[in-house]
Amino acid sequence: MLKRRWMIGLVLVAGAAWALQKAAPIRGEWPPEQIAPGVYVIHGPTELPSPSNQGFMNNPAFIVNDAGVVVVDPGSSVQVGEMVLARIDTITDKPVLAVFNTHIHGDHWLGNQAIRARYPDVPIYGHERVGPKVLAGAGTQWIQLMLQMTGNATAGTEVVKPDHPVKDGDQLVIGGFTYAIMNNDKAHTDTDIMILVREPGVMFLGDNAGHGRILRLEGGSFAGNIQALENALETGATVFVPGHGPTGGREVAERYRDYLSNVYGTAQQAVAEGLSDFEMRPLLEPKLEPWKNWAGFDIELGKHINGAFLEAEAAAF
Repeated sequence: MLKRRWMIGLVLVAGAAWALQKAAPIRGEWPPEQIAPGVYVIHGPTELPSPSNQGFMNNPAFIVNDAGVVVVDPGSSVQVGEMVLARIDTITDKPVLAVFNTHIHGDHWLGNQAIRARYPDVPIYGHERVGPKVLAGAGTQWIQLMLQMTGNATAGTEVVKPDHPVKDGDQLVIGGFTYAIMNNDKAHTDTDIMILVREPGVMFLGDNAGHGRILRLEGGSFAGNIQALENALETGATVFVPGHGPTGGREVAERYRDYLSNVYGTAQQAVAEGLSDFEMRPLLEPKLEPWKNWAGFDIELGKHINGAFLEAEAAAF
């Protein structure tokens, strides 16, 4: 009975969300920044979705070559997706050939709607677990969450999920560039892919790393996220694009790996010494001085301590 009521609630929420009049376009310039030959990133705000940022908070990216355009993570709404297309139009008139979604969180993929509206046959690639999770309710939940957090600034957004599953080791040649897919089961979530674009040497980390922002880690793994970043650093990539925050070199992956390693390593120490999670905090906080001014630090630290402790405890027994 409860499950039935929950499903009915989702249907009602979906109907209410889609009945809203489409909200206004994204405000601001948000210029695409060329980070490597033919590779552009629109670096969004690092704060949480709000009425002021209209829900735009991620790093949509696009790769341009003679054949066309590939988009990575077109954003949190149809409005962000349309903004991404408008910025692509300032660089090239070539068509979008493909879209990649790095994981299940809707701030990265709800912009699919805009891309598919202009290019009805465009393939949208994502981890094989994303589609089923979206169909099970994650898509509707993300639409409602974005509406609530932005004061309906994302109204008009509809679910368009990835429809081409990919897995670790896949290599897709699109428009003459090779897109190598990396996944190690659980990292930021259990749906993450990282994408190495071999020819320009660019690694898209998704939310396996923030740069200037600490990201939530619920349903993922500290050990797995650390390993994912180690794997990314071993590829030979020279440019690293985080899910949130500025693009850079190897330091993007290294800094976030080091944050996670400090949290998880201290949790392992606490478990080994028979301490509780709240006793772990005084041991950890001095180690995190380099990250204390990052966005999200105060919000996520307590949750990270608890999650890391539980993971370390489970691994020890």
